[in-house]
Amino acid sequence: MSTKQPDGENGTKKVQNGDNKQAKNAEPPTTSVVVPPDGGWGWLVMIASFLCNTVVDGIVFSAGMFQDPIRLDFGVGKAEVALVSSLLSGFYLLTGPFVSALANRWGFRPVTIIGAVIASIGFVLSYYAQSLGFLYVTYGVIGGIGFCFIYVPSVITVGYYFEKWRALATGIALCGSGVGTFVFAPLSSMLIAQFGWRGALLVQAAIILLCALFGCIFRPIQPITVTLTKDEDTPAEKGSLLGDGLPVVYTRPLPEGRFAYSVPNSSHNTWMGASPNTQYPTAAEVFRGSGHNLERRPSNQSGLLTHENIQTTTKKLEQLSKIQKRLAGQMTPEDTIHAPRFPIPHHELNTVGEAEEEETENGTLLTGEQKTTLVVPTSAPGARQRSHTVSGRRPNEAGSRQGSRRGTLTDGTRPMYRDDIFFTGSLVRIPQYQSTTSLGYHMSVTRLPTHTDVEEAEDQSCKICPEAVRRTLATMLDMTLLKSPSFMLLAVSGFFTMMGFFVPFMYISQRATSGGMDSNVALYIVSAIGISNTIARIVCGFLSSFKSVNALHLNNVAITMGGLATMASGLYITEAYQFTYAAIFGLAIACFSALRSILVVDLMGLEKLTNAFGILCLFQGLAAAIGAPIAGFFTDLTGSYDVSFYISGALITISAVLCYPLNMVNKWEKKRATNKKVVPA
Repeated sequence: MSTKQPDGENGTKKVQNGDNKQAKNAEPPTTSVVVPPDGGWGWLVMIASFLCNTVVDGIVFSAGMFQDPIRLDFGVGKAEVALVSSLLSGFYLLTGPFVSALANRWGFRPVTIIGAVIASIGFVLSYYAQSLGFLYVTYGVIGGIGFCFIYVPSVITVGYYFEKWRALATGIALCGSGVGTFVFAPLSSMLIAQFGWRGALLVQAAIILLCALFGCIFRPIQPITVTLTKDEDTPAEKGSLLGDGLPVVYTRPLPEGRFAYSVPNSSHNTWMGASPNTQYPTAAEVFRGSGHNLERRPSNQSGLLTHENIQTTTKKLEQLSKIQKRLAGQMTPEDTIHAPRFPIPHHELNTVGEAEEEETENGTLLTGEQKTTLVVPTSAPGARQRSHTVSGRRPNEAGSRQGSRRGTLTDGTRPMYRDDIFFTGSLVRIPQYQSTTSLGYHMSVTRLPTHTDVEEAEDQSCKICPEAVRRTLATMLDMTLLKSPSFMLLAVSGFFTMMGFFVPFMYISQRATSGGMDSNVALYIVSAIGISNTIARIVCGFLSSFKSVNALHLNNVAITMGGLATMASGLYITEAYQFTYAAIFGLAIACFSALRSILVVDLMGLEKLTNAFGILCLFQGLAAAIGAPIAGFFTDLTGSYDVSFYISGALITISAVLCYPLNMVNKWEKKRATNKKVVPA
């Protein structure tokens, strides 16, 4: 079905009463967006994520317990055997962008289940290792990749389910890391003593398979269908009079309630052959843009505009912009019309999902047919403001056509197309969240899939690298972010932190035992780090939920304390001293992990978060892979663990010092960017 628009020169004639019938039959513009349920099934998702983090991080942080048994079995040095565990933690981070891309196309649930199977297979194969090189592949590479398949979905999906309670739910889920460290350190030691290191790996492989069951809970969220309708005071129920002297503009409904949207806003393509998310319009932009179309759209079967029509429409938008400028002296900022920032659409978006709840003006969620008003500003003084209503609709309701249509993205669409998907803090720190309603916020951070993306999902075509994967990789691995001095300081700081991060986990129990501490007590030092990490995550999450708290200062203080404490941790090998150090170090790593996404958003904005997360994964994964072996090399060279802890503490302290001028550098960078945009008179 195609929708016929009224004829007229330049597609801008006024609407006559005779068009009323046609307008009533026209399908209103529609889009879809995921709005977190903020509870319900989400609490089960949070528990499942907590358990996944408990298993994965518990095994990763207790891997140091296997060092001595493996080293004695193969007769190798500490540096060589340290590479086994460091490869596990390294690939656990390095593959983050690639796992995110797969989760974007196939969903959290299957990726988590596959990851549990992969990691379990890697641990089972390690049982048969006859050389250290074999362990590098099975335990380090295969196990690390499998753990990343579990870790990334378990972290992301919690934020996908929560809005108001996001910081709390994510904080609880990530506490699984500390709890896992507390539980698995003594558990691994006990299993090694009972079954040997090979038998212990088999038991851990069985435990890892439990993550497949936890992953089954990560069911997708059905998106809400959002439709633009008009109030009775809208002229002819179709056109919106922009003001005296300005033409009437028309909404442009497409067949089956769909409307088209543009290709990327620029031609910035990456090595993946796709553009980053920031080059695609958000749902809010498309909704706003489709409602202000000056081009008369010819009737055709495809429902798409030709290249010539796009050029004509662009000229019309330019003409409208000139008219606005002439009226600028009479208009207030609130009355200004904002034209779409992207060309008139060329690709289609299929509307999808179900609307179980709707947003009201005060931001609360209600069921049924209640609506929220979206005010469209007028352009001339004294002109009456007109409003549009945004309504959600369940596909199974009477009168709903979308629910029975083939060709929809039914699995929560594309989570990686959300700008805030990696944000683990409270949304009150995000300006976009404070300046609009809940539904408006989610539309403003959701980038839409393209026509090709939708078709690939409809046809269930098997492609090695579909667009949903390529676009995610293009976003997360966009290296233009490396040109930012602020980001480079943050990335290099994270690199140094991760180089020293795993050294205490690897060697603190061994150092305590060699220093005369009882071995049964020494293994609980790692558990103490886990307890401190858990408590500190909760406190850090609570503090960061206040906008007045400077996340960068909190990060700098915590990491500096952790670095200095690590360098001084070998002064006294006593229970009180070592457990005090464990508490301080646990606090430092908790702040480092919890504040990373908040720092990125504070410094570079929400749009850069996904890109920053991808590149930070590469920096930190590489650092994790080489940090412990370097420490092991110096331990073999000097015959003492002290040098390793000196180097680890120094690296962590340097990482904090690099962040000290970060605010100043960021202000300078933003000022430089502003000056570049200023056009000379």
